[in-house]
Amino acid sequence: MNRIKTLQELNLLDRFLFSEVMADNEILEDVLEIILGHPVPLKDKAQAEKELRRTPQNKSVYFDVYGEDIRDVAYDMEVQQKNTKDLPKRTRYYNGMIDLNMLHPGEDYSQLKDAYVIMIMPFDLFGEGKYKYTFHMSCDEIPGLKLYDGATRIFLNTHGTDGKGVSEELIQLLRYFEQTTEENAAGSHSRKIEKLQKRVEEIKKNEEVGIRYMNAFEEKMWERREGREEGEM
Repeated sequence: MNRIKTLQELNLLDRFLFSEVMADNEILEDVLEIILGHPVPLKDKAQAEKELRRTPQNKSVYFDVYGEDIRDVAYDMEVQQKNTKDLPKRTRYYNGMIDLNMLHPGEDYSQLKDAYVIMIMPFDLFGEGKYKYTFHMSCDEIPGLKLYDGATRIFLNTHGTDGKGVSEELIQLLRYFEQTTEENAAGSHSRKIEKLQKRVEEIKKNEEVGIRYMNAFEEKMWERREGREEGEM
């Protein structure tokens, strides 16, 4: 059985720390700005572990961090440690769940907000060495013709090798996500990443957060134990 990490040992690729840190609007705005290359002023407080479910019969989703900006653009940010072989379709489902919860009865489809699903991973899902893979709907028959339906899915690879088309600050951010240390933050020479490190330090020193982390671990262990017991029945 693998030893549980302490709160102090967590990196930003660990879902618990990621959700705690990114629930701060200033931090989330900074990270989105580094990823997208433009300011993203949020209008409401970001939500960690946001649950969306269309009906009781539908599969629910829990977004690691969800926010909307002042232009009503929606952002779902996820960290994913393992390649479960279903990530493209999972992001499609997440995108669909965002859409389903946008419109009220009688509203026109043109009122659908633009939506980003961003997944950060310590592996190269597509094997091309890129740090960033951005997908939009496009036409097979006419190269360059895009649908412009407002849906964007981005896969970020902390193990990238080809820095073409991405900023040095994004590369440093991805390295920092995998190795969340004061040394890496200082070495990034990025004000935003250094501010992110200060937030990480605050979270790791917070006793209430430490209690939540231990409770979350105990709940997970209980769920696993129940699953084994059911399997033995």
